[in-house]
Amino acid sequence: MKDLSRRNFIRATSLLAATATPSLYAASDTKDAKPVPSPMPNKGPTQVRWLEGGRIQPHAGSAFGVPWPMGQQAADTTFTLRTAQGEKVPMQTWTTATWPDGSLKWTGHAIAPDAPASEHFTIAPGKPNLPRNPVSVEETAEAILVDTGVIRCELPRKGDTLIKSVKRGDATILSKGHLCGTRQDSPDQGTPVEAFTSQIETVAVEQSGPIRAVIKIDGKHRTESSRDWLPFSVRLYFHAGSDCIRMTHTFVFDGDENKDFISSLGVRFSVPMRDEPYNRHVRFAGQDRGLWAESVQGLTGLSRDPGEAVRTAQLSGEKVPDIRTWPDNVSTRIHWVPTWGDFSLSQLNANGFSLKKRTKPGHGWINADQGHRADGLGYVGGASGGVAFGMRDFWKLHPTQLDIRDAATDEAQVTVWIYSPEAPPMDIRFYHDGMGQDLEGPLTDVNIEGIESSVPHLPYQKQVDALKITYEDYEPGFGSPHGVARSSDIYLWAKASTPSRETLAELAEAVSHPPQLVPRPGDLHRAQVFSNMWALPDRSSPTLAKIEDRLDWSIQFYHEQVEQRHWYGFWDYGDVMHTYDADRHVWRYDIGGFAWDNSELSTDMWLWYTFLRSGDPTAYRLAEAMNRHNRDVDIYHLGRFAGFGTRHNVQHWGCSAKQLRISTCMNRRFHYFLTTDERTGDVLQEVVEADKQLAQLNARRKVSYDSTKTHFFEPTNSDKTRISIGTDYGATVSNWLTAWERTGNPKYREWIENSMRAIGKAKWGFFSNRYEIDPETKEMTPPEGEPPMASHLSIMFGLPEVVAELIHLIDVPEFENAWLQYCELCNAPKDVSQKALGKHYKIPSFPNAHSRIIAYAADRKKDSALAARAAADFLDNQWKGWQPKLETEHVNGPDVLNPIDEATWVSTNGAAQWGLAAIQASALIPQAVSEH
Repeated sequence: MKDLSRRNFIRATSLLAATATPSLYAASDTKDAKPVPSPMPNKGPTQVRWLEGGRIQPHAGSAFGVPWPMGQQAADTTFTLRTAQGEKVPMQTWTTATWPDGSLKWTGHAIAPDAPASEHFTIAPGKPNLPRNPVSVEETAEAILVDTGVIRCELPRKGDTLIKSVKRGDATILSKGHLCGTRQDSPDQGTPVEAFTSQIETVAVEQSGPIRAVIKIDGKHRTESSRDWLPFSVRLYFHAGSDCIRMTHTFVFDGDENKDFISSLGVRFSVPMRDEPYNRHVRFAGQDRGLWAESVQGLTGLSRDPGEAVRTAQLSGEKVPDIRTWPDNVSTRIHWVPTWGDFSLSQLNANGFSLKKRTKPGHGWINADQGHRADGLGYVGGASGGVAFGMRDFWKLHPTQLDIRDAATDEAQVTVWIYSPEAPPMDIRFYHDGMGQDLEGPLTDVNIEGIESSVPHLPYQKQVDALKITYEDYEPGFGSPHGVARSSDIYLWAKASTPSRETLAELAEAVSHPPQLVPRPGDLHRAQVFSNMWALPDRSSPTLAKIEDRLDWSIQFYHEQVEQRHWYGFWDYGDVMHTYDADRHVWRYDIGGFAWDNSELSTDMWLWYTFLRSGDPTAYRLAEAMNRHNRDVDIYHLGRFAGFGTRHNVQHWGCSAKQLRISTCMNRRFHYFLTTDERTGDVLQEVVEADKQLAQLNARRKVSYDSTKTHFFEPTNSDKTRISIGTDYGATVSNWLTAWERTGNPKYREWIENSMRAIGKAKWGFFSNRYEIDPETKEMTPPEGEPPMASHLSIMFGLPEVVAELIHLIDVPEFENAWLQYCELCNAPKDVSQKALGKHYKIPSFPNAHSRIIAYAADRKKDSALAARAAADFLDNQWKGWQPKLETEHVNGPDVLNPIDEATWVSTNGAAQWGLAAIQASALIPQAVSEH
């Protein structure tokens, strides 16, 4: 995997010019240094390539995003797509974002599964090419009917069935598609199990062709006792000329984790079995194109030979010669050959799957085989048709399972288990009992410096004291999973006959590793999207080359850590760990706030910016998996904490610090605009006004009880809603910005611009660490009487990047001046900062991370002295613990359970913040970095 990743990286980056990128602005003072649309000799084209390279045919269709420079493409522009050889390809286009001038910023595009294989495609303004068989959608009062030209699908508007039928011609290939699962009151074995199934509430057509149709189904699951719970959202994707349906399934946990234990969760459908038992076939994909292929009634290995033609046809999945042509000593005895009706492939952990079969219920299972990691594809059917079905990230999201039942009867039943019924029930209770950290009461036998023991009923004092040893911000009732979600992608192919082994292997690969079209880094950079603080890789000097080496090394290191540390599982896959424990040779998976990272210090942004500038597929896949995890699991989608995310913890929902800095759009918008992923789009919409939650929960409610926090000025019982300038405002304004660019609604611009003016006009600007905010009007005012201050956290959750975008988009000079003042003075030498801000001003820590905002000011002002200071802060103040040598140490047993490669000096906070500083310093002040 290391060699493959390196080859892909080299192939992607070798196409880019490895030279320093000139400043985006040419004016000599900041007042005139406003961005203008880049001059273009024509209105395109741009290019999209397959992420991992190669000539690929998208077996399930593909959607992708394309960025455009400001002012280049009018809002009504249509586009055409061509292969590398110039062949026109049918394509569907829609707008996902616009610039303030109304021109296109991002467009979404879709191509069908029969698009020609090509290493890349060119997209440019022009008349779109229509497909031979466009997808069509018909709406009636009872159902939605989708016709791709190959299959026809009926989707009811109510009831428990999501997919009533899928037909090819007159033959029904699939029917009765619905959601299913079981729950129990206790995780203990033997506890009674209660089944539940889907109940539809709404069905909506989101896209209706001509290339792609998207149908969204929302509802809840209903138990046998008529309880409605576990809200779900299912999207079904259809493509022109395709026999494939892609299903994106999301559920939100709204139960009581102490009473509701999910023991299975899945998608179930029926497949008519019209062929003779010996013409019915079952397939399961293994690993590396491996395929288990058998029939319901086998004709090989018998003591009497039906003939080579019969055996060969059955093994190939083809209709065997008529039974009347078989030898009599076989045909007259065929009824004695057992028929196998039930099959199961279960992947209960990341490192092993098992395959078994039986003739029918009430009889014993026979072990068929085992393997390491199944790709998650199965098939059941015969010469008259069948269904190939699969689940993305099958082994990574264990425990999972694929079941086929009753294949020897007239109707087989298939279940794609998102959570396997053979695994222990899902236990998501908080992992400890609080250890006495109640809300009130004095500490017993524990002394906290600065707190008078005679003062009664100080809230949070025990929790603050515990935080100092485990880094866990605990509070009773806050470590609840009520409101978190999980999504899965499921694929269904309605086949006219049993596919060949080669075809099934290709489908398995498409399921386990869906191909993705992405713009070239040069086109992304030219469009100036996602701030102007990044550039293409630059190795034009020894220092810049070393920076690129370390950036590459960090991506590969985390890629390998995911595998070596087995960061997989239903709730965990996609996230990485926070801090390392060198004594145990493990990441601190069991220690308070040192365990799962949960987007801490902009890990997502580091990975996405790495991909944007390099095209590195390894960085993309890390970022994609993290986005798919964090957007669902680390954010509350309903309930008390809806709109907030959760700080890092042993469990993803465990920390009592519920904050906007985790749920913010700035971490998700990369994935949405690059892929057009509708589920990510849902989450972007959910948090548009998440700032209203600040009125319900003060994220800094405990800080006043920590005697080490000497500069905390917020009244404990203030009835004002406060928004911190870094962790809250940066998150909030990015939510508004994303809503504005997605919808063009002027109210979002008004919110943004008013907030910019409020900060710009405030006496201390960004040094007013917290503002008062009206959750309804979004009006912001600085608190009176507070001295200037700066927190090291203010720049660590995306504030520099989103502020750079705001300055690029909206002309508010006082806001820009306030930001440049902060960039220059925040981490300036003590005599300089205190002269401007007062003798009590305290310089925040982490000069390496802060170097990037100094670099931004230096670039804006064309100030070589500032640039030199930024380069020094970056290069001379490496993140604590980082070493000059990029190396790991291999550790074997008995010191560890499995062989691992460790770098004890790496922390995820350090990797993310150093990575962002490196990317931005090399982009904004390459000469100063080279010369330092």
